[in-house]
Amino acid sequence: MGTLVGVCEEGGFLRDGKLPRASRALLADAFGTMFGALTGTSTVTSYIESAAGVAAGARTGLGNLVIGAPFLVAMFCAPLVAAIPAYATAPALILVGALMCGAVARIRWDDFSEALPAFLTLVATPLTFSIATGLSLGLLSFTFVKLGTGRHR
Repeated sequence: MGTLVGVCEEGGFLRDGKLPRASRALLADAFGTMFGALTGTSTVTSYIESAAGVAAGARTGLGNLVIGAPFLVAMFCAPLVAAIPAYATAPALILVGALMCGAVARIRWDDFSEALPAFLTLVATPLTFSIATGLSLGLLSFTFVKLGTGRHR
């Protein structure tokens, strides 16, 4: 549900704060989540892939099929990838961190409810060697800080 709302809000699909044809969208999101879970995909990873596609202009189901096809092929490469030690992913995480630095300048550091989740995401991603873990911690802290400060809207 969070993926659906996040991608629709990011992609400008909401009209007057509501999702048109919500039942079909919820059904599609449910099937996508179930299939992703069966293949071992994190829901955070699904959100990032969907949001990146929408931001790049993929606003139809065809974009998801084009993105999903290489992932389907990649599933068969899992044994080869498993042979790579975890510390070998450090250069990729450093590159992701460097690419995130451009967005760091736009963070409102004087607003605690914005600064803390951003900081936790920036720190947790390289320390846990997992983009999904860093983003999960950031999204959860964002939600709890906003709820705790009464700024849930």
